[in-house]
Amino acid sequence: MEANEMYDAAIIGGGLGGLTLSIKLAQQGKKVLLVEKETYPFHKVCGEYISMESWDFIESCGIPLKDLHLPIISQVRISAPNGYYLEQKLGLGGFGISRHSLDHLLFKQALKLGVNAIQNCKVTGITFENNHFEIQSSSGIFKSYYTFGAYGKKSNIDIQLKRQFTQHKKQGKQNYIGVKYHIKTAFPDNLIALHNFKDGYCGISKIDQESYCLCYLTTQQNLSKYGNQIKAMEEAVLFKNPSLKKIFKESEILYQKPLVISQIRFEPKPLIEQHIIMLGDAAGLIAPLCGNGMSMAMRAADMISKLFPKNVACIEERDEFEKVYSKTWNKNFATRLRAGRIFQQLFGSTLITWLIIAVLKPFPGVLNKIIRATHGEPF
Repeated sequence: MEANEMYDAAIIGGGLGGLTLSIKLAQQGKKVLLVEKETYPFHKVCGEYISMESWDFIESCGIPLKDLHLPIISQVRISAPNGYYLEQKLGLGGFGISRHSLDHLLFKQALKLGVNAIQNCKVTGITFENNHFEIQSSSGIFKSYYTFGAYGKKSNIDIQLKRQFTQHKKQGKQNYIGVKYHIKTAFPDNLIALHNFKDGYCGISKIDQESYCLCYLTTQQNLSKYGNQIKAMEEAVLFKNPSLKKIFKESEILYQKPLVISQIRFEPKPLIEQHIIMLGDAAGLIAPLCGNGMSMAMRAADMISKLFPKNVACIEERDEFEKVYSKTWNKNFATRLRAGRIFQQLFGSTLITWLIIAVLKPFPGVLNKIIRATHGEPF
């Protein structure tokens, strides 16, 4: 199928950044195409704690969060691999909801607003010529004045664009995997726990449907050491943290097998590639301990929607939009991403994590400042 119509904006990837951007542009009366390779609803590998900074924004997209009776998370517990931990108030805090639920709600809202959302569609090529894009896909060819990359941590599009970080491979401790379960367990509704283990850490917090998200990040090297067997690695490595051993042993796992994503890397990424404007993880992945990556993706969608050109066919407005978005994005996120890459290296070591907890435990105000740095202001 070849589409003759021209879209104001085409968004590649229907995660939180892509979906909320499509909604915000549709609310402005823009003609929007959203392309997603999966079919809703579906699960994604990520922690499902969302900072309260995003609450008002999500509701402004038409999702009545207050009617969903979601768990409000106000406490944090951090443990070292040997089980030594601290616990305190989380400050701004957050709430829990599965991506399976939230993405599906946003998808239905996008459809209601007139977004042409195409599911089960793989983008095979993107070209920019004569001030517009041509997008080749498994569902046909589409045209748009603007194209946004909101496709997450990794994509074949990155390889097609020859993005710098795809030109070299990283191994061992610089290459990460993410593993996620939904579980039933006995755990406080208002608590998020971050449990460290050798070369990794695991988060647990309550979500909707009376379930909990259990999601961890570790190195490919850790998994390879145990024959790429998830269960063997968990028993040999994660279970050395007594808190994690207790959770795994006493919980009902709701997946037949865990969701796994590999080749996660935290190096810098260009924000704009061949006029394709990136947001969310496609623009730069932040370490989960440092981050609120989901809120960052939605905040970027909010920025774009507020800066989006009135005259989409104007070349001068495109140039100005790219400059201002780059400046605004860097002001909000560049320092946090740099700090995240440094902070990432400090966790997963028994000694270093124990020392950090021992130093911070008597000084809750210091930890509050660190936690605050990982949360933005409400938007």
